[in-house]
Amino acid sequence: MSTQSTADMDDAGPGDHPSRSDGFVRGASELIGGPLGDHAVALDRPADRESRFWTAARIVLALACLTLALHWVQKSPCQDGAWQNNIQYTRMCYTDVLALYYAEGLNEGKVPYRDHPVEYPVLTGYFMGALGLPVHALGVDRPEINQGQWAYNANALVLSALAVATVAVILALRRRRPWDAALFALAPALFLTATVNWDLLAIGLAAFGFLAWARSRPALAGVLLGLAGAAKMWPLFVLGPILVLALRANRLRAGLTAVGTALVALVAVNLPAAVSYRDNWDRFFELNTTRPIDWGTLWYIGRYLDGKVNTGGPGSMGPFEWLNANIPTLNWLSYALFGLACLGVAVLALRAPKRPRLAQLAFLVVAAFLIFSKVWSQQFVLWLLPLVVLARPRWGAFIAWQVAEIGYFAAFYGELLGSATSRPVFPEGVFVLAATLRLGTVVLLCVLVVKEILHPERDAVRDTYPDDPDGGVLDGAPDAPWVDRWRRRPAPSEPAAVPAPTAA
Repeated sequence: MSTQSTADMDDAGPGDHPSRSDGFVRGASELIGGPLGDHAVALDRPADRESRFWTAARIVLALACLTLALHWVQKSPCQDGAWQNNIQYTRMCYTDVLALYYAEGLNEGKVPYRDHPVEYPVLTGYFMGALGLPVHALGVDRPEINQGQWAYNANALVLSALAVATVAVILALRRRRPWDAALFALAPALFLTATVNWDLLAIGLAAFGFLAWARSRPALAGVLLGLAGAAKMWPLFVLGPILVLALRANRLRAGLTAVGTALVALVAVNLPAAVSYRDNWDRFFELNTTRPIDWGTLWYIGRYLDGKVNTGGPGSMGPFEWLNANIPTLNWLSYALFGLACLGVAVLALRAPKRPRLAQLAFLVVAAFLIFSKVWSQQFVLWLLPLVVLARPRWGAFIAWQVAEIGYFAAFYGELLGSATSRPVFPEGVFVLAATLRLGTVVLLCVLVVKEILHPERDAVRDTYPDDPDGGVLDGAPDAPWVDRWRRRPAPSEPAAVPAPTAA
């Protein structure tokens, strides 16, 4: 199917309304009168022929702006930087964006990597400097300016714009399903963590990379994903699903083009800092290699269980506690489990009855990375938000996951406050339970996505689109001839079929 024909179908196809197609929303809609009626046709019209101002897309964009405005209000108690009496924890308003303005020396005019090592990938460091250093230059001779507050607000404004742009990309990718983007726009995780760190920089770039791939521009998609990977590492994981799907669809040239341009962009952004300030540039890799088990991870839950079931003598360690004391082994085990998960996703992609959609595989890979990682910071939930919206736009399981994230967010700040005051806010088991529920809901989403890959007739997106609206050159392409033969080859214990004799 050509790109032009796909675009035409997007313009002409009927719209999806969750109150009709989503069981959870349909049930909830009974509280306000039931599903959208047959005569409410305004939202079915294509955007360019809509007679009303409040189209579905504009409503969703407005909701995203509202969520981000409320997030700014929620963070406002911390904006002045005068964090007395642990206000950053009691008000749950801590943000690295403000804290690291001082910790990274931006308030002194230090240039990231040149004058100070940075614990993040280079594009995030450049971004910090691009917004932080002008604030310092403005405020150095104006003591009445609160530099930290100005720096935070500048970052919040740009990051919020990137979040709105991400919603716009989801709307562009799902023109027949605009209400899917409301999952992102209204997500409690966006409200709680949008500017905790600079993750929305990578998310915005990766979203535009998805859009470029969907528009059959693999070289541009690779550049954007490479830039996103230079801000946070996870967008590089999307290249694996692109390559596997391109292999199955016999479009390997497009997949290799995306991977190649991504690597070129990644190297081009890293090279100046890596060559000129090698030690400071290497800080990100050193930190991630040497840091122990972090809060809220699978490994942290295991350490807690070690303490409950360990029956050894004094000083003996359970397996997870031992891993925390042997970081290199922990690193290799984490990498190995993630590698096995990626291999499983690749086999699933090649063996599935119908070629999976790109968003489905991308979600599974990034979720697997978080599940097995030794670090799972509170804002990493943002990585999964656009991917799960594109992979599985179902409200029920999504809401369950978001409720678990809210519980973890609250428990995490309780843990931070207890650590700061040396007086536990609640028993450690409460935090471990919250982390377990968060982990469990992410695993549940993975299971549901896998089930829909194996049973594509259950896929909500395929109910609206014939194949993969994010697929670009893969959308509507037939599988390579070898795929069907490989999928149907007889098992080792199964004898090959013998043709029946023909009549003389």
